[in-house]
Amino acid sequence: MKRLLIVLAVSAACNSSSDSSGPPEIPVSFGLAAQPVATGLSNPVYLTSPPADARLFVVEQGGRIKIIENGTVLPTPFLDISSRISTGGERGLLSVAFHPSYKTNGFFFVYFTATNGDIRVDRYSVSANRDVANASSSKLIITAPHSSAANHNGGLATFGPDGKLYLGLGDGGGGGDPFGNSQNKGTLLASILRIDVDGDPYSIPPGNPFIGVAGAKEELWAIGLRNPWRYTFDRMTGLLYIADVGQGKFEEVDVVPATQAGVNYGWNVMEGLSCYNATACDQTGFQLPVIDYSHSDGSCSITGGFVYRGSALPEIAGHYFYSDYCLGFLKSFRYANGAVADAQTWPVGSLGSVTSFGEDAAGELYVLSSNGRVYKLVRGS
Repeated sequence: MKRLLIVLAVSAACNSSSDSSGPPEIPVSFGLAAQPVATGLSNPVYLTSPPADARLFVVEQGGRIKIIENGTVLPTPFLDISSRISTGGERGLLSVAFHPSYKTNGFFFVYFTATNGDIRVDRYSVSANRDVANASSSKLIITAPHSSAANHNGGLATFGPDGKLYLGLGDGGGGGDPFGNSQNKGTLLASILRIDVDGDPYSIPPGNPFIGVAGAKEELWAIGLRNPWRYTFDRMTGLLYIADVGQGKFEEVDVVPATQAGVNYGWNVMEGLSCYNATACDQTGFQLPVIDYSHSDGSCSITGGFVYRGSALPEIAGHYFYSDYCLGFLKSFRYANGAVADAQTWPVGSLGSVTSFGEDAAGELYVLSSNGRVYKLVRGS
């Protein structure tokens, strides 16, 4: 495997909420394997499960959500919105999030690029058949105009530990943020949003950092992101991990307390821990990543994952997993006492181009590949 260039960054904000003890280092004899659980899918880009539900819901970029139950992909899609989306490249149906009260209200939310290229989040509800959604139940929640560029759409809708819906949006595309969105609080792009979807269609939750700020979007939770394709909340430590896709040189992982509002991650002044297109820059007020790694080894685009909190593999508890679309590696680290520790590269064989990770209701982890396969992380030899 290619070597990882890990750089530590000091973050006082993260120190206050980090996992102060953490699990011990992984035993030398421990190994992981990537076990295929489904094949033949069409560019799967996300996997999740409703609370306390054993089924796996897999998002296909072309506009369908498939269910895997008892190791079998059900023939009828749970939802098919292929006629409502623009697809190709970084566009398409990009994620699904089940309401924390899905068992009683049947609501779920899909993040996609509309036929005009704009970012859109709609709410749907399940039908009387638990394996099929009510396709006519669509309700627009929020939309964000996108630029003429087709890339940097972000893509993740997920509920945080506070029950609010978080949305990660890219900077609008093009190279180097030509539209000037990354440091502009007057746009929804280049950000993570936080909204309360129990409003109609949503409300602004108390605690959002730009409430009442002239010219700022009150939905904003964090700014200065280039393309936060995947991020995750660690329910044990209360930390938010963001894998932000870099420009031409560096990929990064940011870690902050989930309750820390108004964080500015520095794009397009910073790329990783370095000044972007400059030998020096003013880094005041920017949150620096806990790791970055260089494209010098052939990597190109970080694919963020999850912190392992399942029960089947206690040896890796607390490890954050991630990959890279071009190299397809599987790497992890723990974040404890404000620093990266116990970094690992896992020799699990070729995963192809890793598009995303997934987590089931029991906290077990999955890897999704553009080769149409879903792999489960299991104990190896």
